[in-house]
Amino acid sequence: MSDLKIKDIVIVGGGTAGWMVAAGLSRLVNDKDINIRLIESEAIGTVGVGEATIPHINYYNRLLGLDENDFVKKTNATFKLGIEFVNWGKLGESYIHPFGDYGIPMEGLRFHHFWHRFKQTDPQSSVDDYCLQVLAAKEGKFQRPDMSYKNSPLKSITYAFQFDASLYAKFMREFSEARGVTRTEGKITDVQQDPETGHVKSVTLENGDIYAGDLFIDCSGFRGLLIEQTLKTGYEDWSAMLPCDRAVARASQSTGAPSPYTRATAKSAGWQWRIPLQSRVGNGHVYCSEYMSDDEALESLNADIDGPPISDPNFLRFKTGIRKKPWNKNVISLGLAAGFLEPLESTSIHLIQTAVARLMASFPDKNFAQSNIDYYNERTLLEYEQVRDFLILHYYATEREDTPFWQYCKNMEIPDTLKARIALYKDNARLYRHDNEIFGETSWFAVMHGQGILPKTYHPLANSLPENELKARMAQLKQVTEACLDQMPTHQSFIDEFCKANLQN
Repeated sequence: MSDLKIKDIVIVGGGTAGWMVAAGLSRLVNDKDINIRLIESEAIGTVGVGEATIPHINYYNRLLGLDENDFVKKTNATFKLGIEFVNWGKLGESYIHPFGDYGIPMEGLRFHHFWHRFKQTDPQSSVDDYCLQVLAAKEGKFQRPDMSYKNSPLKSITYAFQFDASLYAKFMREFSEARGVTRTEGKITDVQQDPETGHVKSVTLENGDIYAGDLFIDCSGFRGLLIEQTLKTGYEDWSAMLPCDRAVARASQSTGAPSPYTRATAKSAGWQWRIPLQSRVGNGHVYCSEYMSDDEALESLNADIDGPPISDPNFLRFKTGIRKKPWNKNVISLGLAAGFLEPLESTSIHLIQTAVARLMASFPDKNFAQSNIDYYNERTLLEYEQVRDFLILHYYATEREDTPFWQYCKNMEIPDTLKARIALYKDNARLYRHDNEIFGETSWFAVMHGQGILPKTYHPLANSLPENELKARMAQLKQVTEACLDQMPTHQSFIDEFCKANLQN
């Protein structure tokens, strides 16, 4: 059995993906006989545009045993309560996709069913009034959960982070190296394969050094040095349903206190992100090259940046989709090497995180059982498809027809899985979470409702409450939410007190 044991793990590529997997493995692989080496070249840049996350990152941070205040300080981070979407349903309209629930479940049903019923008697009612994260985002407030409260929204505040991706990679590198990961600087110029199995045996660097491994993890970005250039794995293209294929990113000076949310503003042929950090703002324009040139995209980005730019524009090209086999032979691809889903819902880092968890659950020996690999690939594909459908919803659920791009999105063919979700909600406001997917009922409701998808009716059991009791409950929930908001400090004052970064830019 000892001959079958994986002893040498080689991670190809650094950046966020490479150092996240290195950190995860260094924490979870409690075996001194297993060596973890990461090979990266300073001459090869990283994408480094993904600076926003979703709440699941807190699980990863806790798994690694990170001190959150230290983490926030060292990554120039701010806190994130949700994402504001501007001009997606209609021009001039906006909504927030929050990380916290609306109201509370009642009589075994999700809150939104009762709210739909309540709105029939109170047309001016806004569902946002029942979500503390939405109200706090709008007011620029934040605090961590306070467990001293009972049955209070303050006890269950859910949040994520907005941070500098390059500083995050540096933070993960320091964590990894402190736990025995070996970093090797160099550019890979050749890859050696076993002539019988096709498995990768070793990689050769520009200086002639050769590094062998039993298990290789490809974090080389869009290039897919091992998974594609060497193993010719193939790629499943989803660009017909997510047509944006370009992005231009640049940083700008802060013009005020950082907001505790990310903003995604729909534009004529794509959308623009705004991610406020402690000392600067990350900006980017994701667009479709069929409808907009690079020069037009940069001009549009520059026109809508709040403060003066402090970095040169960084242009990126991508194709939405996934490797046909994220795990092929003895190579597992992570991050951009595995696939690409645009950062509209800040899922890039989460997909790396879940891949690390899936790798640990499926950790192989040198036999590399095909059933194990197949299961890993099946679950990875399912997760990507679920995120893909959620992203497509933002484009498809629009009333915009003011540009050829939005006309295409409104009328494009979408997956049957997404059609079924929309039909369920339209018929009776029902939403379901499948296979422990990333986005639950609250997320699907936020986008569908925010972009104008209205149900014909609601769950019939929502009529079980007498009208006067429903009215009283709704009033109490609104009052409690407002009282909680009043107690929260501002986002900036919270950062100043607990986790202010010592950075100049």
